[in-house]
Amino acid sequence: MMTNKLNVITSLSIGLFTSSMALSTPISFSQAWEVVQQNNYSLSAQRANVERQQHLQNATSNLNLPSVSVGANYTRLDSDVTVSGQQLFDSTGQSIHLPPNLAPVLSPVLAELGSITSTVTERDIFTSSIRAIWPIFTGGRISAAQTAAQGKTEEAASQLAMEVQARYEDLSKYYFSVLLAQDVLSTRQSVESGLTHHLENAIKLQEQGQIAKIERLQAEASLDKAIVDRQKAQTTLEITQTALNQILNQNQRVEPNGNLFINQSLPPLSAFVDQTLSTYPGLALLDAKEKQASSLIKAEKGKYYPEVYLYGDYSLYEEDSLASQMKPDWMVGIGVSVPLIENGGRNQKVKAAHSAVSQVQYLKAQAKQDLSVLVQKTYLEAQQAKQEVNGLESSLRLASENLSLRQKAFAQGLSTSLDVVDAELYLASIKTQQSAAKFNYLLSLTKLLALSSQMDAFDTYERTSITASNQ
Repeated sequence: MMTNKLNVITSLSIGLFTSSMALSTPISFSQAWEVVQQNNYSLSAQRANVERQQHLQNATSNLNLPSVSVGANYTRLDSDVTVSGQQLFDSTGQSIHLPPNLAPVLSPVLAELGSITSTVTERDIFTSSIRAIWPIFTGGRISAAQTAAQGKTEEAASQLAMEVQARYEDLSKYYFSVLLAQDVLSTRQSVESGLTHHLENAIKLQEQGQIAKIERLQAEASLDKAIVDRQKAQTTLEITQTALNQILNQNQRVEPNGNLFINQSLPPLSAFVDQTLSTYPGLALLDAKEKQASSLIKAEKGKYYPEVYLYGDYSLYEEDSLASQMKPDWMVGIGVSVPLIENGGRNQKVKAAHSAVSQVQYLKAQAKQDLSVLVQKTYLEAQQAKQEVNGLESSLRLASENLSLRQKAFAQGLSTSLDVVDAELYLASIKTQQSAAKFNYLLSLTKLLALSSQMDAFDTYERTSITASNQ
């Protein structure tokens, strides 16, 4: 009865696991990475930021072009602007001397002319014109603004590249955690299967009187604990599977189809260090910051120089008045604006910009040191994990042989049930430790690839591992 109960429990658990796996979609690590790049929201946000900065950079190219505007003005004066003949005559500053014989005749005529009034413009004035201003020399402020905009675009691109690396490392944690959980579950299922068989033998031996009841109870308790451990491993797998689905932004269950592995050898440490220092986007981000700070120096110094510009105005509409008839339809000219005294603190801003450049340079030097240490640390961790995997091979062989001997000895009454259980659990612990070492190796490897901007090289390492294992 006990045997039938155990067989039912084991069959149900394995059946449920198999049916859930059948609903999954196998996907390789490289395919999963492509999905992340397409569907990840944070990467999409960073791409939008790059596009935004690119549009802003393109906008600065228009600073070299003239600005043209159409304007209209309505003005209301206190009264109409008028001028009389006497005012015009007086404005000349001359006086009229009439001959005595003509004075009686001309004086009334001149008086009549002097009293005539002409309206220059009415009190309501409406004008419309097109204006243009074209900067010729701005002391380098336009080019400085363009360089700063380019630096912001490069900064955004570097932030995107850093986000790509971060998401790559996140994917490796989630993806390989599922593979590790699968290995652990497989190990726990193997333990459960082995202890189930052990309990069946213990029941038969007890029935034949070859072992005591305590031996059968030991086998039964060990199996119950193995079932609990297998259930915990199953739950852990489901948790890691859910996390992987989340980072892939998939509703359908996605299952990795790869395996945990190691490589027999890695490129030298110096190759990773050199590649990281030459391609790490964080250093490019600091270069972009330095470019912006340098352009700020140029912009602040440009405030000391005069600004030269061309300007022009063309009248589109004028009311019919004497003033509009006298005014020309268009005019052009050149203007110069020389800053003498300003309250913006140009000198201090120039010094602040120099300090910003120095700050970025120091940050870059420190970042290079930190990156070198990080790469070395990650490289050594990968080597250590690889050595651990290889070092456990002898322990794995020993544990397998020990389990086989304990099972045979128990069947002959020469070993206890506890000896068999201990051997079974020791073999499981070695398998789990080796799987964890492979997991740590892959995390270190993918981190090295991310730091050195070689994410596309993962397939090469995986193929090399498969070839080595087949040989």
